[in-house]
Amino acid sequence: MPRPGPVLLAAALLSVLVAPVHAARDGGHEGREAHRFGVIGHSFDKPGDERLKKALAQTSEKSLAFVVVTGIKAASEPCGDKLYQERRDLVDKAKRPVIVLPAGSDWTDCRNSAGRTNAIERLNRMRELFHGEPASLGAKKLPLARLSSSPRFRSYAENAHWTVDSVLYATVNLPANNNHYLAAAGRNSEYEDRLVATRFWLNRLFTLARGDKVDAIVLFTEGDLKPLAEPTGLRSLLRRAPVGQDGFAAARKQVQALAQKFDGKVLLVDSAALPKKGKPAIEWRDNVGHVSVGTEAVEVKVTPGEKTLFTLQDAGE
Repeated sequence: MPRPGPVLLAAALLSVLVAPVHAARDGGHEGREAHRFGVIGHSFDKPGDERLKKALAQTSEKSLAFVVVTGIKAASEPCGDKLYQERRDLVDKAKRPVIVLPAGSDWTDCRNSAGRTNAIERLNRMRELFHGEPASLGAKKLPLARLSSSPRFRSYAENAHWTVDSVLYATVNLPANNNHYLAAAGRNSEYEDRLVATRFWLNRLFTLARGDKVDAIVLFTEGDLKPLAEPTGLRSLLRRAPVGQDGFAAARKQVQALAQKFDGKVLLVDSAALPKKGKPAIEWRDNVGHVSVGTEAVEVKVTPGEKTLFTLQDAGE
């Protein structure tokens, strides 16, 4: 069973009491207005925060419901509290509500002065700094409901959900480096514990979505689950066994299964690297959509009632 982390109990309990943002629903699309949100991909392919500063400045000048930021540092940058606090202060200056999604570079490769991994301790510190409150960061706050409101999963405050109009949004901590699956035997307690938490979280999200009859679910992750590559039905039985352990397999299969029972659309947004000169684009298979934004900053327009519910554009436009 996952062990509780250092996220403040008071903040976790408060998150139960704060309802996510809902717009009025009347059973149809009449009266619903379009809204926009921003996604800043993993902008730390090299040290320094200039790209993040620029992206936050661009999004601050727009009427966005919220902005999701993927990662707060490069893998080559220090893992100390000083840098974490500097990036927290930077994000807090944004005018729009900002939700930080942890990236693998923020914590998975961190080591202490003796050269031993302290990944879990650093992740817990990030949870305190970036996810310890029942609301977003930024000057304008957006109420969030966190997985840490569940006593069994009190550590996992980075997993949060909120609703804008008829769409349920959620972050899921699935880092890019194969979901932090470690090949060496006996070293996967963090991965295995988080796997259990992720399973519970995804089930909760789809249960909420069905109960609230939302039009869509949008899941933000750093790692690419490759949700459109997973065969279903008879094809899944004929599939060859993969070479090596796929750290995203369980989450991918669960999302596929839950999406099949959901009447709305399911959009997965991640920060996987784009092909050279490639641009983010949403691809669909049935009701499941997927887009990788890489290091880009993008803006998504959400238009309830339209055939094209999600429209993607560059945040600089």
